[in-house]
Amino acid sequence: MRLTQFFLNTLREAPTEAELTSHRLMLRAGLIKKLGGGLYSWLPLGFRVLKKVENIIREEMERAGALEVLMPAIQPAELWTESGRWAIFGEQMLKIKDRHDRDFCFGPTHEEVITDIARQDIKSYRQLPINLYQIQTKFRDEIRPRFGVMRAREFLMKDAYSFHTDFDDLEREYQNMFDTYCRIFERLGLKYRPVAADTGAIGGTGSHEFHVLAESGEDAIAYCPESDYAANIELAEAVAPQDIEPQSMDSLTKISTPKATTCEDVAIHLKKSTSDILKTLALVANNEFVLILIRGDHQLNEIKLSKINGMNEFRFATDEEVQNYLGSPIGFIGPVNIDSNIRIISDRAAQLMVNFVCGANERDYHLTGVNFDRDIKNNTEVADIRNVISGDLSPDGNGTLEICRGIEVGHIFQLRTKYSELLKCQYLDKDGKSKPTEMGCYGIGVSRIVAAAIEQGHDDKGIIWPESIAPYKLGIAAIGYKKSELVRNFCNDLETKLKEAGIEVLLDDRGERPGVMFADLELIGIPYRLTVGDRGINDGQLEWTDRLTGETSSIACDGIVDAIIGELHKKN
Repeated sequence: MRLTQFFLNTLREAPTEAELTSHRLMLRAGLIKKLGGGLYSWLPLGFRVLKKVENIIREEMERAGALEVLMPAIQPAELWTESGRWAIFGEQMLKIKDRHDRDFCFGPTHEEVITDIARQDIKSYRQLPINLYQIQTKFRDEIRPRFGVMRAREFLMKDAYSFHTDFDDLEREYQNMFDTYCRIFERLGLKYRPVAADTGAIGGTGSHEFHVLAESGEDAIAYCPESDYAANIELAEAVAPQDIEPQSMDSLTKISTPKATTCEDVAIHLKKSTSDILKTLALVANNEFVLILIRGDHQLNEIKLSKINGMNEFRFATDEEVQNYLGSPIGFIGPVNIDSNIRIISDRAAQLMVNFVCGANERDYHLTGVNFDRDIKNNTEVADIRNVISGDLSPDGNGTLEICRGIEVGHIFQLRTKYSELLKCQYLDKDGKSKPTEMGCYGIGVSRIVAAAIEQGHDDKGIIWPESIAPYKLGIAAIGYKKSELVRNFCNDLETKLKEAGIEVLLDDRGERPGVMFADLELIGIPYRLTVGDRGINDGQLEWTDRLTGETSSIACDGIVDAIIGELHKKN
């Protein structure tokens, strides 16, 4: 492809609203163009990358035995009413009406649609198992779309759904999809990590997320370098500290702490560590006032807390409610000398604290030398309700945890019978009995992968693509193309021969200065550059540059096509 025949408009600077590196570079490199909030057009260069990602996914899904379908983007409300999600999915669902005033939505996901297909056609155990997938546009009305295609309202997704006679077979296919996803991300050339995850709003039992590792990632991942353990921080178990030496109890003392309303303030005032402070949070769950106890250097994990009996729906208590139950403003509350009927839930690590500091339930005062057995009279429930931190014991017993950042690009679920029971998707077993199908769900954010690859691979010059998804393998910088017949004929002939050899090549025939050509090829991330000029042709040696390493070498004009093919195969 010649640049004079290509639609490419690179920018020196990205628009000011572009915050994330991938967003800035995708706009600057001419991969996408903004249409509206969270809506982007994919331009020819970006679309080539998108299609390469899509094709790798498609090849591996078909290798795994899945069958491709295409379902409507617009879905009738009746299906969502059947599953109960029309009312509860939330404002992310874009609801629309047709000319007959019938309700529809622009599909944010397709569990209902695929289950409707299956319930109409699957009648017998002999038709199972089956795995159907599509690569299709989804729409979720993000309250604050940002970061370009990383968190867009309209996006391209691969979603697959499997149907089974029993849970054992679902587990088999779940592992098949897990292995397939690993092959996909390996072929994409990305550093990734699968992690155990919460099922969230989709539902079901088992769940794994697949994260592209990048410092800019929104998600925190806990992993153990000494083992294969990895989990989203929302799910990772916080193991209680071991081998704590017993200590004698200090006397309980009330200390003046004026205006010290946070753990950090109290720690500074008392010259202590935040790990010596007990953080007390006041919540209301199902109309019940509840106190949550966390060590001062730890953070509450709301997902873990919501799974405790009676805490499925909670909110933070108001100032008025705290004053009413504890007689103290927020910032000075604690679990000592409170109404015996108040429910207390303590994190495991908090429960092991001794001689700690907590609020005295009196403005401008805290207590020191507090101990659970002696000073807290309420029955205390103990549970894992915090986020893990670096240095925590690994739940598998093989070392300690570390924390890294990741961008979620894939998620697989064992849905079990959640949707098949709601939508009555049943089959007849060998004995002629009707049973609900077991289901699995497997998603990949196709358009998100493009942005994630840039977050993982870039420098101050621009994008560094993995070769498998680069828009072109080779860029030819033709110096003096419009002035030199020698350069023009050499480059045109070389481009033709490379295309015949199956090499994706982008010829910069614009006649620009070398610096401009080099900058554009580096910005758009072409893995290799061949610089062609009169001097190089006459000397019989041209400059070859590796975008990833920046290393340059010489390549002979004689037999150059074979030499280029040899250079490209070195990395493959």
